Amino acid sequence: MKKLLHTATLLATLAAALASAPAWAQTAAVKVEGAWARASVQGQKATGAFMRLTAQDGARLVRVESPAAGLAEVHEMKMEGDIMKMRALPALDLPAGKTVELKPGGYHVMLLDLKAPLAKDSAVPLTLVFQDAKGAESKLELSVPVGTAAPGAAKAHEHKH
Repeated sequence: MKKLLHTATLLATLAAALASAPAWAQTAAVKVEGAWARASVQGQKATGAFMRLTAQDGARLVRVESPAAGLAEVHEMKMEGDIMKMRALPALDLPAGKTVELKPGGYHVMLLDLKAPLAKDSAVPLTLVFQDAKGAESKLELSVPVGTAAPGAAKAHEHKH
């Protein structure tokens, strides 16, 4: 009887916690293609992750999380005069139906304060957090391959020779 009462109390507590938690959609209406992260070496504390994002109905990428890094941010690199500057963005707009490319030298995800080097041919977990026009947030969990170049880049180069 005590065990049954304990189980019922535990389930009620869990149900209350879930009811008060923020409502997160398990999937986002955002298509991710060509995702990859640049391999790092011992002592390197930051690297980038890249991909193409297409939001069916429009959205904003408001946050990136990864257990592999102390901090993950969306960054923009752009020329200002003849100087290349990089800055963190509070959010990245994803217009409806338009593909936004995160690539070296442009928009990208920065993984800062790496907890360990990202080895080539491994994978790094990333969670992308999106916000729709109504302000509702959704998360998309990814396992991103780690390499020294974008997937298919070496093969494309080989075909040119």
